Amino acid sequence: MLQPRISRTTRLPFSKRFLQTVVPSARTLLSSLKERKTIYALSTPPGKAGIGVIRISGPGSSDVYERMVKLSNGSNRKPTPWKMRRCHVLSLEGETLDDGLCVFFKGKSFTTEDMLELHVHSGSAVLKAVLNTLGRIDGCRPADPGEFTRRAFEAGRIDLTEVEGIRDVIDAETDEQRKLALSAAGGETKRRIESIRQQLIRCLANVEAVIDFGEGEDLEEGVFETAQGSARKLLAEIRGHLDDGRRGEIMRSGIRLAIFGPPNVGKSSLLNFLAQREAAIVTPIAGTTRDVLEVTLDIGGMPVVIADTAGIRKSEDVVESIGIAKAETTATTADVRICMLSMSAMDSAEAMAEHVAGVSSLIDQDTLIILNKADEQSDIDLCALEKLVGARSLWTMSLLQRTGVAEFVDGFGRELRRRFDVAPDRRPLITQARHRVHLERASEFISAFIGYSVDEVVEGAEELRYAADELGRIGGQIAVEDVLDALFRDFCIGK
Repeated sequence: MLQPRISRTTRLPFSKRFLQTVVPSARTLLSSLKERKTIYALSTPPGKAGIGVIRISGPGSSDVYERMVKLSNGSNRKPTPWKMRRCHVLSLEGETLDDGLCVFFKGKSFTTEDMLELHVHSGSAVLKAVLNTLGRIDGCRPADPGEFTRRAFEAGRIDLTEVEGIRDVIDAETDEQRKLALSAAGGETKRRIESIRQQLIRCLANVEAVIDFGEGEDLEEGVFETAQGSARKLLAEIRGHLDDGRRGEIMRSGIRLAIFGPPNVGKSSLLNFLAQREAAIVTPIAGTTRDVLEVTLDIGGMPVVIADTAGIRKSEDVVESIGIAKAETTATTADVRICMLSMSAMDSAEAMAEHVAGVSSLIDQDTLIILNKADEQSDIDLCALEKLVGARSLWTMSLLQRTGVAEFVDGFGRELRRRFDVAPDRRPLITQARHRVHLERASEFISAFIGYSVDEVVEGAEELRYAADELGRIGGQIAVEDVLDALFRDFCIGK
């Protein structure tokens, strides 16, 4: 749904109108910073380890240093910023709680506040003693989940796409996820979105100039049409990003792969082979698998969630029928589909047609076809089968004898890279579902602007303003409080 149009009554100059909607009051921001308490949290995972890092941020960080830190040389002098020092960490009564390291950041820290890090031994008694002591200092409180990162965002150190990137770096489980997350955390998404947004703002400025001055003596002819031409280019760029096959979102959440086919063709055996463990029960009895079994794997640095499904056939068994329905749904919604067939069941044209009939509706040209049990039957009409299923990728193998398996693994890896590669020169702009929503809305507003004539310049300007707002919501320049609350709720406490 597009936002409702806002009627214009009093018109301010463009710069004031735009900044008024985007830039928060500096006085309000400084006031909120002054009112903040000092927060602290354990930034490393709890449990026995060599080092536990306790992070303290806020106006009272230097006070914490003076009350809880004594340098190993016996000095109690004020902290020297940016230097790691060996120290004793003390209780408020002067008892040594641990012998460790400390580093103090003056102002130019991640949160933009004074920050202190205490590196102590990660034993439960040590950590508990240090955290309890911090809790006794006036003005200090435990940090909320993601509060350090939230303070960095609110101070303008990072934008919302970088916040999401930091979270994704922490959550990354494969190499490709790490690369994609680091790209966002390093500001690449921010720079690309902001480039589009700034070009859009320049279009808006030209349109606003037409409103304020009119085309004629004060303004050259064709300004409005030039703005529309620029908007068309931006619209094409945005639509190009939207038409990316959801590669970024899929890579971030995991490629969903479904193995489906008739009963007893080797689907569970394939899952076990890929997982390199007995993840699924394998028996010669058709209908052994009755539910969807999922296993998450790292395949060539890509996260792949593989679903083994029930064999698809007509069944009077109520429980098996439920499993078959779930198998069909899983195959339909998967990002990648592998249809497994048995060569031993296709020794004639009639047998081939019957074997494929139950799954043919789930097969398209992008479905990967595996012909298993080549050790039992190798003489089938592959050309006829290719015409019957219409798929482009087909492998023959014997999982029992491990023949043809290496060729499939190589081809499967190439196919995943072809579809979902996020190499730097093909790195997708969109990695979050909300990015797609805002870009789709922005494209609708820009498209509406292009449809206006110069006589409708006021309405056209509003369309561009709405489009710029949508792009601003991606980076958090426009208020997105509900998004912030949900995002930081998923962060770990010490980040």
